[in-house]
Amino acid sequence: MNRKRMGLGVSVGVTAIVLLVIAQNFSVGWERPPIETVQQGYRGTGMEVVYNPRTVAREFAATDVPEPPWPLEEDTGGETAGEIYENVQVLGHLSNDQFTRLMTAITEWVSPEQGCGYCHNEANLADDSVYTKVVSRRMLQMTQAINSEWAEHAAPSGVNCYTCHRGQPVPSNIWFENPDANFASGMLGNRAGQNMPAPAAVSASLPMDPFTPFLWDDTNIRVLSLQPLAGSNRSSIKQTEWTYSLMMHMSDSLGVNCTYCHNTRALGIWDQAPPARNKAWYGIRMVRDLNQNYLEPLNPQYPHSRLGPLGDAPKANCTTCHQGVYKPLYGANMIDDYPSLSAPGAK
Repeated sequence: MNRKRMGLGVSVGVTAIVLLVIAQNFSVGWERPPIETVQQGYRGTGMEVVYNPRTVAREFAATDVPEPPWPLEEDTGGETAGEIYENVQVLGHLSNDQFTRLMTAITEWVSPEQGCGYCHNEANLADDSVYTKVVSRRMLQMTQAINSEWAEHAAPSGVNCYTCHRGQPVPSNIWFENPDANFASGMLGNRAGQNMPAPAAVSASLPMDPFTPFLWDDTNIRVLSLQPLAGSNRSSIKQTEWTYSLMMHMSDSLGVNCTYCHNTRALGIWDQAPPARNKAWYGIRMVRDLNQNYLEPLNPQYPHSRLGPLGDAPKANCTTCHQGVYKPLYGANMIDDYPSLSAPGAK
């Protein structure tokens, strides 16, 4: 070995030793918890969910569900809220105490700083001139629909306004149609909505808008054929990339990896998949239903400033409720204290 090569070897060796010493010194008194796994299937099959204990601890610490304003009283008869107040269209069947209790809770869930005036003309509570009152009325109906019609996804914990709002008038995680996702041509031809990293696709080069085709339109998500012959599957690579974009969004929204919902050695086989895949199937269709029948139809109620760049109303995706956690608020029960949100007309 010539001196130059020997000098290079010594230099690399010394550098490695220095880096090792620095790493050991840096870790003294600071034990970094390892990445953990939870087994989802048979050993040796890779059916594991990976999670970071530091992330879980941080998210769990942020899970601070407000306590009810006061204990729920049994309805003993007497006048209902609809009989006492004017223009109570959704919760008029409640007793005065139950109605006031729920309104107090909603104020804390949605507008703790703005107060009742965020949704009401406080000089005339029956007045519908404040657009947020009309919107919130429909949101109450949407919440009841989630808890009663989509139990396959939302049960047993259910949802209430706090699930999405978390003390903010507008939930942090909503979406609008993205004008940049149009198939605009550039120097390299049709971009097909790709190679423009966006948060919706977790900044990957996948199609940047997985929401419009799958959480608004009923585009077929399946791209993997169950047949061995080449002619049986007409899905293109472009369709596959769009499906991957949605899957990336869902994985990021729930803070899980693919094996939380899938047996990745048999993606098309339902009876070999974890139970979470069934939940996800209903969840996709639930969000699509909410967007089509509750959220976008509110478009005429919003001022222009609350609409997207293409004039569409704010809509929901998986992150709107989950916010990085496999169960929103780690499965905290959101309806036992507010049974009127579990079904229309429920007491």
